[in-house]
Amino acid sequence: MYFISLLQASLHVFVCLLGLLVLCHSDCFFQELVLKDLNNPLKGCVDKEGKQHDFGSEWDIDCMVCSCTSEGLSCCSKIPDGNAAGVPDECELVVNKETCSATLLLKSDKTKECNPAQ
Repeated sequence: MYFISLLQASLHVFVCLLGLLVLCHSDCFFQELVLKDLNNPLKGCVDKEGKQHDFGSEWDIDCMVCSCTSEGLSCCSKIPDGNAAGVPDECELVVNKETCSATLLLKSDKTKECNPAQ
């Protein structure tokens, strides 16, 4: 009986995590590299803070994961879109920008996680 309860609890956790994965509509952008001086080839991408990153590198900045290729700079938010479609009416996606994370909470009691599978 304990094994069945443990299996059911694990299944509920899996369904919730899967639901959050589906809800994660991250905002992304791409900035194409432009060669301004043919005598001075580009060595990488420059982020919004002016720091240069080599081609093939990846880094995190302001809850964004960014990468640099010879085509350009691409970044995607690590925080799910708070207005994501598919959030059940009784739930609210609460975003913590300090930890770059989000939690699905009950609208009626923000101290409890929302479990739409139950």
